[in-house]
Amino acid sequence: MIPVRHLLSCLAMIGAWALPMQIGAQALAKNTVSTERVRAELMAHSPQGVSPGKTVWVGLQLTHAPEWHTYWKNSGDSGLPTQLQWTLPAGVSAGEIGWPVPRKIRIGPLANYGYEGTVLLPVPLTITTEFKPSLLDAQMQVKLKASWLVCKQECIPEDGEFTLKVPTQSTTALNAAAFEAAFAAQPRALQAAAGQANPESVARIEGNAIHLSVQGLPSSLQGRTLEFFPETPEVIETAGAWSQAWNGALWTAKIPLSAHRAASPQLMPVVLASGSQGYRAELPVQGQWPAIAAPAGVSPALEAALRSSAAANAPAAPSLTLVAALLGALLGGLILNLMPCVFPILAIKVVGFTHHADDVRGHRLAGLAYTAGVMLSFAALGALMLGLRAAGEQLGWGFQLQSPAVVAVLAALFTVIGLNLAGVFEFRHVLPSRLATAQARHPVANSFVSGMLAVAVASPCTAPFMGASLGLAVALPAAQALLVFLAIGLGMALPYLAASWVPAIGRMLPRPGAWMDTFRKFMAFPMFATVVWLVWVLGQQSGIDGAGALLALLVAMSMVIWAFTLRGSSRRLVASISLALFVLLAWATAANITHSSPQQTAQRDGEVWQNWSSARTEQLVAAGQPVFVDFTAAWCVTCQYNKKTTLSDRAVLNDLKAKNVALLRADWTRRDPAITAALAQLGRNGVPVYVLYKSGRTPVVMSEILGTQELRSAIARL
Repeated sequence: MIPVRHLLSCLAMIGAWALPMQIGAQALAKNTVSTERVRAELMAHSPQGVSPGKTVWVGLQLTHAPEWHTYWKNSGDSGLPTQLQWTLPAGVSAGEIGWPVPRKIRIGPLANYGYEGTVLLPVPLTITTEFKPSLLDAQMQVKLKASWLVCKQECIPEDGEFTLKVPTQSTTALNAAAFEAAFAAQPRALQAAAGQANPESVARIEGNAIHLSVQGLPSSLQGRTLEFFPETPEVIETAGAWSQAWNGALWTAKIPLSAHRAASPQLMPVVLASGSQGYRAELPVQGQWPAIAAPAGVSPALEAALRSSAAANAPAAPSLTLVAALLGALLGGLILNLMPCVFPILAIKVVGFTHHADDVRGHRLAGLAYTAGVMLSFAALGALMLGLRAAGEQLGWGFQLQSPAVVAVLAALFTVIGLNLAGVFEFRHVLPSRLATAQARHPVANSFVSGMLAVAVASPCTAPFMGASLGLAVALPAAQALLVFLAIGLGMALPYLAASWVPAIGRMLPRPGAWMDTFRKFMAFPMFATVVWLVWVLGQQSGIDGAGALLALLVAMSMVIWAFTLRGSSRRLVASISLALFVLLAWATAANITHSSPQQTAQRDGEVWQNWSSARTEQLVAAGQPVFVDFTAAWCVTCQYNKKTTLSDRAVLNDLKAKNVALLRADWTRRDPAITAALAQLGRNGVPVYVLYKSGRTPVVMSEILGTQELRSAIARL
């Protein structure tokens, strides 16, 4: 059995590890985040220093890859503006983004407003008398959480967290050129445009168009064709044809209103631009806005095309009743016990019956406690995921292992358990006697903790019958969704619960003897195998340097544990040295472990697989080519099993090639909102998921444990 004192030791080890990792991550805080599409950098500009009454400028500079763009405050027909959330010291407040003049970006029949190339979004920070810089650290710490939507033909939501320290006892002007360029690109206010000093500057509603009249523009612009950008979204027909003219110094324009207008403002803020120089006017609206029309009808041909498209892209998951979802969750939880890293825990607990074969009451209490630990842990994970999704996070089942830090902590936990099972140390030798005797005093708590541990390693994957149940759970009311998660926990706990309540099972086990020590040491190897798997998962997330750093830390941690098994003065000396080395190593390598390396391409498994994107899938299907998508993750054991068996089967690959099926792999090892959204459309919330697409047909979603016969039959029907 896994005693409660094991958990105490594991928590101590993890705490000793987590502290230097956290400190190291803070020391190496970055002000730059780079993806394949955007390089984002947090910059500062304080030419007058940081003191009350002075303005400090900070800004997010976005450098786009060729043909990619992000969006202005009004994104146009589609898209989302960049969002900035600041965390600032007391006495410091952030103003609004000083948006530079955008450009109109046409994509087919649509038009958007945004930025290509490099753009800096400056924000003023106001310093008040309440700001008190530290005497020990003469710097003002600025933290930013930013999110942006970057688009080409497809759109990808991205985000980043930035930390910047601005000196408080000196000026900062290294980025002066970038900020001055951003200031120059901001539109200048036309004071006469409010309709008070110059009543000719107005916006008049006439029918289904808005007529603009702007007075007070610079004389150098007269006669030029200007660009027009409304700050209020969903008012005009962004891609529609419009006209403009000059009447002396008065600029006029006629712009069609959107057929699906979402606002009827009484003041129209607009930006007029010539090149990179813009002018902002706030135009009072005269006249009556037309009623917001209901969605217009479409032609019969278009309606038929829309119905066909909707049928082809409809989620393939069949509708489930709550009862069916609970049954699927129960069966899926039962199958989770066969996961390689879960089975040893279950086996050790069942064999623990042989220690007290006649203690029926004790066995039953332990079974109930283990079941409670499993069910409550699943409910807690489910509630956390549902809560984060309600807050706007795009998360799915197994989200915790998308964090390299969580993977590293689990690897440390299983290393400690494996060393204990192998007999390298006993907890009574490294812990105070009061803690070392906790197992005897708290057998029920011991079983409860074992249930929690089993969930920690079983939760990343979805077993057969679980996928559709989890997909339905996220769409159910919270109370019903939690019932689904509790059903998974009950299914997983059933084998041990049955063994604890049916004495005949205990009588089937061998009598206590020397074999139990051999069995215990043998169970250490599945634990170490789990550590190997976790190190490999971290390598997929953080690269070879991250995996190497984790291995080095696990070795150092093992040395610390061994040192505490020594006696006398050698224990104090060796333990002190090994602990110091462990802390220094953790400090030096923490950044490598938590660092996210560039996403590895699907081509690493051969040229037959391509990287997935929703746009790529739609493009191939529209061209008439069938598509097979493998939604997978490195931390999903079932995914890796299917990849090495069915998806590597020569007959399956030949069938796919004969039918000219495009193979796309959606790697969910790290968090990817686009993949999360695609899974939700299929009625799923975790991996593995396997889907066959063909134009004009409903997508075919296959079993989690994918069989060659099932896949070959689906291919034959293409």
